[in-house]
Amino acid sequence: MKKKLRVIAALLCAALIFADMGSFTASALSFVPTTVDADGERSEVKLYSDCVYMVNMDSGEVVVDINSEKEVPPASLTKLMTAVVLLDELGGDESTLRNKMMSAGTEAFDELYDTGAATADIQPNESVSAYDLLAALLIPSACEAANIIAINVGENISGFVDMMNAKVSELGLKHTHFSNAHGLFTQQNYSTAKDISTICRYALDKYPVFEELVGSPSFTMAPTDFHPEGTYIASTDYMINEYTKYYYAKCRGIKTGTTESAGRCFASYAVSDGVRYLVVTMGAPMEKLAEDVKKGEADPESVYADDVVYYSFIDHINLYEWAFDTLVQKDFINESSEVRDVKVGYGKKQDYANLKPANGYSRMWPVNIPIEDVEKRITVRDNIVAPVEKGDVLGTMELIYKGEVLAVIDLISTTKVERSPVKERARITKAYFGSKLFKVTGSIVLLCIGAYCVFCFLLAQRKYLRGLNPGPESGNDDTDSEE
Repeated sequence: MKKKLRVIAALLCAALIFADMGSFTASALSFVPTTVDADGERSEVKLYSDCVYMVNMDSGEVVVDINSEKEVPPASLTKLMTAVVLLDELGGDESTLRNKMMSAGTEAFDELYDTGAATADIQPNESVSAYDLLAALLIPSACEAANIIAINVGENISGFVDMMNAKVSELGLKHTHFSNAHGLFTQQNYSTAKDISTICRYALDKYPVFEELVGSPSFTMAPTDFHPEGTYIASTDYMINEYTKYYYAKCRGIKTGTTESAGRCFASYAVSDGVRYLVVTMGAPMEKLAEDVKKGEADPESVYADDVVYYSFIDHINLYEWAFDTLVQKDFINESSEVRDVKVGYGKKQDYANLKPANGYSRMWPVNIPIEDVEKRITVRDNIVAPVEKGDVLGTMELIYKGEVLAVIDLISTTKVERSPVKERARITKAYFGSKLFKVTGSIVLLCIGAYCVFCFLLAQRKYLRGLNPGPESGNDDTDSEE
């Protein structure tokens, strides 16, 4: 019964989250990020990742979308769903998580040996709190933490994976399937940049403890019998570590993921002046590109001078810099503005109504793209007749940019138009005389009149002919008589 209630609660929560995000679909426009060079010339930002999805977390507007629904291995981004299932089962209360102790035997470790898997040095049968396991899962991306969580929450790893995929269905993720809790293996373990962003939004919106841990550059796990002084762990997210070349003060963290088959994957979010963006990238190169070797030689202090270049971090920094520097809130439609008049039939005192937008429309927009480039396509209902009330929807306005519909806004009447019975009768009469029925009826009447005229003509003709040729008159013959 408890499990059913938890599922229902999760569904309701997801429904609330996506209801809040529902209006976002009207703005699924993808821009091309640009930068301005030293000469003031604007050029396209080079992105290294194969899949890119960037969304405004406040409005839900998608601003960059490159292969966002391509199914690819998510590597350790898989652990984001592992964290979600754990939190859904235990709740996000920190004290509850700290008091819930978990451990597992060699079944949590056997598949990880000799794989190079990330670890928090948790040992078989070491008792660790759910809170510390969550920290180990999200901060250094510990694979053994994922398996220990799976065994304790799902009774076994297979059962936990079923819970992960049930959550996939609840969140409406159409291109995601999990086959393990850590993302180290790729068979039937895939997702998309767009689906991963949805998982991130769900966890950030619902669980403050998730937000806290993914934003922690380091953490010390509580002492255990195996680690009496506790265990220090550091984040694999260099963008929140001020001692790295990739530090970006506006970034609030989330998570990395890296395997040979997946490349470098990364989910992060950043905040500036109250504006929040979430970025998910997948499939960035693992090795330094040949073209970047000379960059490192020219600038020994740059990220390109190191043996390993983290292109996923470079992509995120460039995307945030472009968004925060270039995207501004622009008003496209003012709800109090008048659009046009439309003709109204049968109006008593006037034969028109004035239209205005039912609501305004604004969104984040690049400063280098004139809003005049957005087409306003107006469609008005056919044959509008009185009565018309204020607020009646009489048409729509589509905002279109390069063939993509940004929004569809109802056009409503600002005018009340009463119906005129006299005009209605006059129009009906006029309409009747121009109608097909009138033409058919008229044709029948004319045919009848024509037939009658022909009949009368034939009758008169017959009488006339009889008058010209009378028959012999009996008893009128003259004869001679003899006397």
